[in-house]
Amino acid sequence: MPDAALSVVICAYTEQRWDDLIAAVRSVAAQDVPPLECLVVVDHNEALLARATEELSEWATVIPSSGPKGLSGARNTGVEAARGDVVAFLDDDAVAERDWTVHLLAPYADPDVLGVGGWAEAEWLEGEPGWFPEEFLWVVGCSYRGLPTETATVRNLIGCNMSVRRSVLAEVGGFDVGLGRTADRPLGCEETELCIRATDLHPGGRFVLEPRARVRHKVPAGRGRWGYFRDRCRAEGVSKAWVADRVGSDSALSSERAHTMKVLPLGVLRALASIRPTDLSGAGRAAAIVAGLGYTATSYLRESRRRARRSSEVADAIAV
Repeated sequence: MPDAALSVVICAYTEQRWDDLIAAVRSVAAQDVPPLECLVVVDHNEALLARATEELSEWATVIPSSGPKGLSGARNTGVEAARGDVVAFLDDDAVAERDWTVHLLAPYADPDVLGVGGWAEAEWLEGEPGWFPEEFLWVVGCSYRGLPTETATVRNLIGCNMSVRRSVLAEVGGFDVGLGRTADRPLGCEETELCIRATDLHPGGRFVLEPRARVRHKVPAGRGRWGYFRDRCRAEGVSKAWVADRVGSDSALSSERAHTMKVLPLGVLRALASIRPTDLSGAGRAAAIVAGLGYTATSYLRESRRRARRSSEVADAIAV
């Protein structure tokens, strides 16, 4: 599919990111190879919908989300409205490099490629905290140490910079609305779950990470605080338990096991080796890796047990 038509979907839910949304939309319009269309999906916010419709119509088509409140519902709305062969998703606080579409579309020349994701570079608005480990940049929705740095097959893509064949999205029924993040429910992993379902439907198919398809993902100051790091790790554990309940733990945790066994121990050693009398930030990074793993694993186990108990109670009730 060398000449695939591309639809870009940007989901937005708050006016607090208005300037970021404008930057995201303009970055799509400024592509060396412009997409067929850019769709801005407004997630149940009438004021934002009115403003976006009035001010963004030069670069994008603005539509309201017709799905349940949350990111998955908004993405599914975008997919339903899209006309392209491939649908790309860009976060409303991310900016695409000018050759983003070129690199994102190139792998689709292989018919076995179901979807293509790119690299999300963290753009810390108030500086990256010294204690924050690169192995945990997924906490702020960015590409992290341990991902392939050259074109490679991966289990799943990162949501702020990903694309999927529209036919595949239709076959799997879109994103699971039970997983998509909302303002008051920080669950995620809907991209992981979708990619696993798509691969199950297409055993010979694969998802590709193309690091040359780059976006800059803004990271506000609040996401560089320990409390946010802790809460996101815990939410990730809960989300992974939900995914495991849907697709099985082997598929849900295959990449995580490799990351835990190989990347994180090296990260701790690297952080400890960097400690100097005048710079103790390496100790903070080592501690964050250990704590982050603990938060995530503990939440996963707790949620898994809770879901198993609930399933057992439902089964007992049905039996009675």
